[in-house]
Amino acid sequence: MSEQPSQQPPYSPDARHLEDIPSVEVISRAAVMLLSAGAERLGLADADPATSPHRDLDEARRLITALAGLVTASAEYLGLHAGPLRDGLQSLQKAFREASVVPDAPGQGPGEKYTGPVY
Repeated sequence: MSEQPSQQPPYSPDARHLEDIPSVEVISRAAVMLLSAGAERLGLADADPATSPHRDLDEARRLITALAGLVTASAEYLGLHAGPLRDGLQSLQKAFREASVVPDAPGQGPGEKYTGPVY
């Protein structure tokens, strides 16, 4: 029995290739994914975040820190998108602080080494 090479699925004529997508859109999409995943891990998608089966503050911390690094490092390229992404990040940071049983000291919360203290 000979193995045949796997064939790639045909691309839709409407599909965009990465090289055709502007960098600001790639960065924004990545930031939105981190923002959404962070909110999910904080349980914010559920009616009662405290009892959410998806709540995982350790995972949320990692996602928020990654988002803070991305937004801070790319702010100069994001133009109009920078403000809303910063606002979303700050909202996650505040939600994390509220969700923590023992809140981090100011400046020690997730992503705060990139953004500065969030109160």
